[in-house]
Amino acid sequence: MSFLRRRSATPAGPDFDVLAMDPGDWPGNLGAGLLPAPDGSCQGVFLRYDLFGGRGPAMIIGNLPEGSPAREVPEGEIPFEVAQLLLALENDEEVTVVGAEDVPVMQGDNLLIVRRLKLSEGRISCVQFDRSDGVLVTIAAWDRPITDDLYALLKPLPAELFQQG
Repeated sequence: MSFLRRRSATPAGPDFDVLAMDPGDWPGNLGAGLLPAPDGSCQGVFLRYDLFGGRGPAMIIGNLPEGSPAREVPEGEIPFEVAQLLLALENDEEVTVVGAEDVPVMQGDNLLIVRRLKLSEGRISCVQFDRSDGVLVTIAAWDRPITDDLYALLKPLPAELFQQG
């Protein structure tokens, strides 16, 4: 699977393929953030999908490689992407993880084991899955369920999207 490989050339952005929805498939604005390490390496990428009309962010998709400090979340605490979604929404409610369920999902010919997180804030949907290259993908959505159809839209984004120009 091509999207589950590490890149050999090091772009100005992440040194791994970023799996997300193509910006052309989204009817709104896309923002990308990189999590730099002190040595300049990329410790993760998160993409924020905003709806038209200033209605606020609808979804954040994070890609965090092994060793990223953003992956180290204490039991019951929300993932980094959920915290970013709450921050973007200017929502300062206390939100915790109250449960999780592993669900098998097909993505093309590939089987993903997706963790559906249940949060104390019912308007947030959150799922996570591990890729074979060790990157953790987390999807957090506001006020809309995450359905199995979404996984068919996920694809590697071009490295040029993350290069400084």
